[in-house]
Amino acid sequence: MSIQTLLETKVKEGFLALYDVEIPSVEFQATRKDFDGDITVVVFPLLRYKKGNPVQIGEDLGSYLVENVEDITSYNVVKGFLNLVVADSFYTNFFNQISTDERYGFAKADSVDSRMVEYSSPNTNKPLHLGHVRNVLLGYSVAEILKAAGHKVYKTQIINDRGIHICKSMLAWKRFGNGETPESTGLKGDKLVGNYYVKFDKEYKKEINDLVASGVSEEDAKKQAPLFLEAQEMLRKWESGDTETVSLWEMMNGWVYDGFDVTYKNIGVDFDKLYYESNTYLLGKDIIEEGLKNGVFFKKEDGSVWCDLTEDGLDEKLVLRSDGTAVYMTQDIGTAIQRAKDFTDLNGMVYTVGNEQDYHFKVLFLILKKLGYSWADQLYHLSYGMVDLPSGKMKSREGTVVDADDLMDEMTGTAREISQELGKLEGYSDEEKEALYKIIGLGALKYFILKVDPKKRILFDPQASVDFQGNTGPFVQYTYARIQSILRKAEFDYSAKVSVELHEKEKELIKQLELYPEVIQQAAKNYSPAVIANYTYDLVKEFNSFYQNVSILGEENQDKKVFRVQLSKKVADTIKSAFALLGIKVPERM
Repeated sequence: MSIQTLLETKVKEGFLALYDVEIPSVEFQATRKDFDGDITVVVFPLLRYKKGNPVQIGEDLGSYLVENVEDITSYNVVKGFLNLVVADSFYTNFFNQISTDERYGFAKADSVDSRMVEYSSPNTNKPLHLGHVRNVLLGYSVAEILKAAGHKVYKTQIINDRGIHICKSMLAWKRFGNGETPESTGLKGDKLVGNYYVKFDKEYKKEINDLVASGVSEEDAKKQAPLFLEAQEMLRKWESGDTETVSLWEMMNGWVYDGFDVTYKNIGVDFDKLYYESNTYLLGKDIIEEGLKNGVFFKKEDGSVWCDLTEDGLDEKLVLRSDGTAVYMTQDIGTAIQRAKDFTDLNGMVYTVGNEQDYHFKVLFLILKKLGYSWADQLYHLSYGMVDLPSGKMKSREGTVVDADDLMDEMTGTAREISQELGKLEGYSDEEKEALYKIIGLGALKYFILKVDPKKRILFDPQASVDFQGNTGPFVQYTYARIQSILRKAEFDYSAKVSVELHEKEKELIKQLELYPEVIQQAAKNYSPAVIANYTYDLVKEFNSFYQNVSILGEENQDKKVFRVQLSKKVADTIKSAFALLGIKVPERM
């Protein structure tokens, strides 16, 4: 049991005993460095339940806790803050309990509370790019954090494999491809198809310019360009099941999926279930009919169906066009309901989608609530900001997108450059070096993106992310590798539990370790990998302060030496555990 959990119970008991008042919760914070104490009770919020002088209430509670809690040795009150000093024995006992627990910090799995996390969800007309990278890393990490917090999790994506944009790539390949394939070109399938999406745009612009030169307005030229009309016709053929069109679509999509699989494997993410828009785009119409009968939706004179959300502070939302065709909202309603049918234990869903879709998800969640689905209260839009590079915004039509594979290669290259400059890899084979460069490069990329609150926009600087100093992935990885070096040099049995008088730096480190289970719960509650990333950085800073101030292997007292090696090992285990929640590997040597 953590000291905070113990004290919460005891402060509530004390308040009841002293004032005959029950309080629902207690607010704690770390004691400020300039005051004596290990944990602080914030008294001000308690004034809601007991009027009085906060200093006097602090004194009363402090006195009660010293008398009734064996692990509290003394206290002091500064204004409305009650600073408590915790006995060393509490921290050594606590550490001995967790030191060999391989699942420390993780909650017991709750088979009832299952969640689905959707992420990636790319179009099949181009490779994954930098924007997808943030999406994929966030979604995967949130899924892992939810699992660690005790939820059963299903990872999924819905692949946008139909529509006019897909037909543009197909048509350009048919017109200009001369039958080339990923095998004949040596290109990944998603890259090959993406090249034809760019090719379509170039040829389409030429046709527009020719029409404009002949006197047609630009607006009309966009609609009249032969290439665009042919792409529309191809979409009609696909929707009517034309054999040749469907066969071309299946072949080119197959190329793309093979390419995506390589990228996902390289970036280290996976999925439990795939949905395809070609299967889901007709879902939802029957739900709309049902909702009409129940009064959730209404029909306008032209036959279109709407949901009136004005009383909820939103507007009227179209859910079915007058010709009976679906809109994106219809599909999303239908897909959410289909997922709940596919996974009958589902109790909520997380959608990892950029912040330009904030309004769409507000509307979707509200409509699903109005339709009466119990799990609609547990829907969350994991909204995130754009990722920019110093060179500016990306546009996939023009081929100026930062390709995810190229970015990963560049990160490995940057890690290679910096590592070679530092020159610390004597004795490594070339193969070992390359594996290490990849671990460092990908770790740098993932950490740089995940340490930032998802809602914030990011300016991604590859060079800065691979810095071995400061709040970076390589800095954390280097500390882990440093501890592994200590463990390799510790040529004695350090498995026995020992009782020692704690050095101040040891105590601070154990206090940081003690926070880990709560940090996981907080990260899960806020759907924020940044909480884990920044906790890990704080843990590493605390360890480095300990390492610089306390002798580990040079300590003469054997019990102290054993304890310090055990403490170092637990820090390394926690770094590895926390980084795994971010999808980041740690190297044994650096």
